Amino acid sequence: MVTVLHTRPDKDMAAIYLAAALKTHKQSEVADHLGVDARTVRRWVVEQSIPAHYIFGLQRLLPLEEPPSYDAPFTFVDLFAGIGGIRMAFENLGGRCVFTSEWDSYAQKTYAENYPSGHAINGDITQVPAADIPNHDVLLAGFPCQPFSIAGVSKKNALGRAHGFADETQGTLFFDVARIIAEKQPRAFLLENVKNLVSHDKGRTFDVIRRTLSHELGYHIHYRVIDGAHFVPQHRERILIVGFREPTNFDFDALPLPTKGRRTLKEILHKTDGSEPNLPWDGERFFSHSDKKVLAKYTLTNNLWAYLQAYAAKHKAKGNGFGFGLAMPDCVTRTLSARYYKDGSEILVYQAEGINPRRLTPRECARLMGFPDTFRIPVSDTRAYKQFGNSVVVDVMSHVAKMMQPLLETAILESELSHRYKTV
Repeated sequence: MVTVLHTRPDKDMAAIYLAAALKTHKQSEVADHLGVDARTVRRWVVEQSIPAHYIFGLQRLLPLEEPPSYDAPFTFVDLFAGIGGIRMAFENLGGRCVFTSEWDSYAQKTYAENYPSGHAINGDITQVPAADIPNHDVLLAGFPCQPFSIAGVSKKNALGRAHGFADETQGTLFFDVARIIAEKQPRAFLLENVKNLVSHDKGRTFDVIRRTLSHELGYHIHYRVIDGAHFVPQHRERILIVGFREPTNFDFDALPLPTKGRRTLKEILHKTDGSEPNLPWDGERFFSHSDKKVLAKYTLTNNLWAYLQAYAAKHKAKGNGFGFGLAMPDCVTRTLSARYYKDGSEILVYQAEGINPRRLTPRECARLMGFPDTFRIPVSDTRAYKQFGNSVVVDVMSHVAKMMQPLLETAILESELSHRYKTV
């Protein structure tokens, strides 16, 4: 086995960004920008601690349009990028994003605000020729799961018969993932989707995906359903599909998952004891620092609260489980959905006896999905709720990325050494 000679983990990236930022900004200015104490920045400077979780906040202080250059251990593309949750996990390990695709203009706005990457955000991936996408080591895609129509795809004739994934997945967004993998042959990929992908259409959908990735494209794949509750106070089961071009000893059980329930809702709620960070990019949008409380607009009106209670009672009488989810501070919530903006019913925060519950604020939704407080929310509350409800749990992605990283970097180094010392 070849030892990896160099890596650029998140702590090294953060140190680079901090040094670059301090060339043009005072320590106090950096502290104010990040919403931390000046003593914290001083500890970073003398290397008593590492600003690993403030990479993206530091990026925005850099004098250049692009972050400082460094020898990235791997490159990746971010497809169906949303607001960049998967990208964050791989960029924190030192990876460099070379291509982004996201069709929603509001998600593009949030993405661009948080990832000043130096390349344009491409829109509809179905309109991008695979050959136009830069070469990369890892393909990342949280592709939407559209129904697969296996039967009756295209008429076949004796001379021009469609075959493989072109036959069974043409017209779905997974096909675009497959055609890019086929063209660019990345060393690895990570695909994310809803848990129900495994059982959709009695398992036939997932069978097509597995056969496409392994039999048609020749990748060695591994998959597992992981609940976000191992890392954040939210039940959110998603399937992760990892593939490597060459055989590896990748094992989803290589890193044990933390115990579910160790993280509870109170950790991500705004603090009313005076300790809530005063984030300059949030201002008083979600939380009043003078009053030390969440803005009243997030508390349900009497009419909405009465409607939700009546709706739940009606379905309970019918033996159904439909209703609101009242979340206590010491609990783990239901899954945050893209429809949260409508009434917040799946996660209603208990406040006190006699007071209507409230929705999570967009900042609390960001925390519930594992995004750091340096993550900026430049869109309306409605759009923000949709974006976080459609996103990934960053910590889950980080967990998988850390398992992939050593195998990926070893493969890259072995390839480089083989090429350098190849005998003719």
